[in-house]
Amino acid sequence: MKIENPNPIQWQFAQRAEQLQASFIREILKITQQPEIISFAGGLPSPLTFPVDEMKVAYDKVLTNNGKVALQYGPTDGYTPLRQWIADSLSTGGARILPEQVLMTSGSQQALDLLGKVLIDEGSRVLVETPSYLGALQAFSVYLPEFKSVDTDDHGLVPSSIAAVAQGARLLYSLPNFQNPTGRSLSFERRQELVETCARLGLPLIEDDPYGSLSYKGEPLPKMVAMNPDGVIYMGSFSKVLTPGIRLGYVVAPLPLARRLELAKQAADLHTSQLTQMVVHEVIKDGFLDQHIPKIRALYGDQCQVMLDAMAQHFPAGVEWTKPEGGMFIWVTLPKHIDAMKLLDEAIAQKVAFVPGSPFYANEPATNTLRLSFVTVPPERIRHGIEILGKLIAAKL
Repeated sequence: MKIENPNPIQWQFAQRAEQLQASFIREILKITQQPEIISFAGGLPSPLTFPVDEMKVAYDKVLTNNGKVALQYGPTDGYTPLRQWIADSLSTGGARILPEQVLMTSGSQQALDLLGKVLIDEGSRVLVETPSYLGALQAFSVYLPEFKSVDTDDHGLVPSSIAAVAQGARLLYSLPNFQNPTGRSLSFERRQELVETCARLGLPLIEDDPYGSLSYKGEPLPKMVAMNPDGVIYMGSFSKVLTPGIRLGYVVAPLPLARRLELAKQAADLHTSQLTQMVVHEVIKDGFLDQHIPKIRALYGDQCQVMLDAMAQHFPAGVEWTKPEGGMFIWVTLPKHIDAMKLLDEAIAQKVAFVPGSPFYANEPATNTLRLSFVTVPPERIRHGIEILGKLIAAKL
């Protein structure tokens, strides 16, 4: 029976709900589901890298040998053997990470939300790179911070620019390895300077590292958490090295913060899937990633080079772009008079998609920038799509 209601509900949303905005990238992905679209838009790992057979075997083994535990509620902080594996993988001779510092999360995006919930009050100052990861800006924005942009250049974040905006800041959010969206990486010297600067200022430093394993040269730079475990919060994910569908990430934090994050997660979802954690541990515990990750690096490195070569051939003079040595993204800077949002409309009409750069800025967006991802597009379609983009850009000069 349908109730006739003469007084429809007038929804009153919380102030934080008014801050929620759709992810520009997720909205573009709705368009790029069309098979005829050549999509350089999504930051999606290549399905060619997903270890389907290994996951099948692991699911069967876990459910056969320990199914009742795997299908039960689990502890909020996560499956202990997996947390121990993560702690061991991050520990170095000079810095020992404890499993008690590791909190498993439902993707690294949940880690960002929990960090915002625990560290940010309305009006709190939060320092971010210029540009920065859109997902972090979204997650933190719910808590109504005051974003302050830290200077960057062709080599990434500029540590010497932090002090000028650090007064009263709650945290600095950084992606030091093959950054999303620019593909830039911090040098060893800048990492040291960044860690030392934040330690001197008493400023918590978030090291978000989803792409650190994807160096085409196979030699990742040292992690900042090893330089100062008491002041650096490390975030990792299995999305880029196994599969994003499992939604499994983690955050490694100093013990007082780790406990607060655990309490916040209890209120959010009780715990991340016990079954998923046990399966992932089964897959990786005997060194599988040592053989698997080099295959991902080779595939992505080859496709990155195809895109760079095509851009050199088809993009007109006056267009600049990064040349990443790992990760999934290339950042393009167009002549200042070209609006990437308008260019996107024209590109979609020609069956090509990308992400305009504006949404990646917390303040003062550069409208003449865009992000390209190459990992899910076959080489021949990369060349064709870049040729189309090159002609559209050239027509605006």
